[in-house]
Amino acid sequence: MTFNRNILRKYFIMGSQNCNRDPEAVLQEALAAGITAFQFREKGSGSLQGEEKLQLGKRLREQCREYEVPFFVNDDIEIAEELEADGIHVGQDDMPVEEIRAKFPDKIIGLSISTQEELEQSPLDLVDYIGVGPIFATSTKEDAKKVAGLEWIHTIRRQFSDIAIVAIGGIQTENARSAIEAGADGVSFITAITEAQDIQDAVDTL
Repeated sequence: MTFNRNILRKYFIMGSQNCNRDPEAVLQEALAAGITAFQFREKGSGSLQGEEKLQLGKRLREQCREYEVPFFVNDDIEIAEELEADGIHVGQDDMPVEEIRAKFPDKIIGLSISTQEELEQSPLDLVDYIGVGPIFATSTKEDAKKVAGLEWIHTIRRQFSDIAIVAIGGIQTENARSAIEAGADGVSFITAITEAQDIQDAVDTL
């Protein structure tokens, strides 16, 4: 799949551990509502492992294919390959981007960046987009870093005017627009969908 920054606009991230009901039903509603990308992040307390994780990934992958929505895998290189994911998203402590790009020259690669030091040390020429944050406080990610704030988007945009940016961390319906206005191409979110009373309304607002 060829990267287009428009796919970052409404970027839903989810694993079964984020849902209080069937994750396939949640994703189905989100796809029908108009999300532009999906990241399978089966990680943390209560997440599935091994074959169960793989089988859920296969089912979610098929749902995304039906809607022609890009399917990303968080961090897990082996599963990304087995699921024929469109892309992989990694953090600073995961497999180095250089190795991922060498292994998957045609996949979309995203990299999380939280500090100026990480920005300066990251091989930006090898990634398609960067995940910038956490922009707001979040309780979803157990190892979340210090809140960077909206100014962090401004800072990166000033230094790299053309880089594709998706805002991450604490994105909800009430603050998503501020991240876009700060210069992000899109917003990524978990609980804004998984805890929404009305997923269609949430996606529309995001």
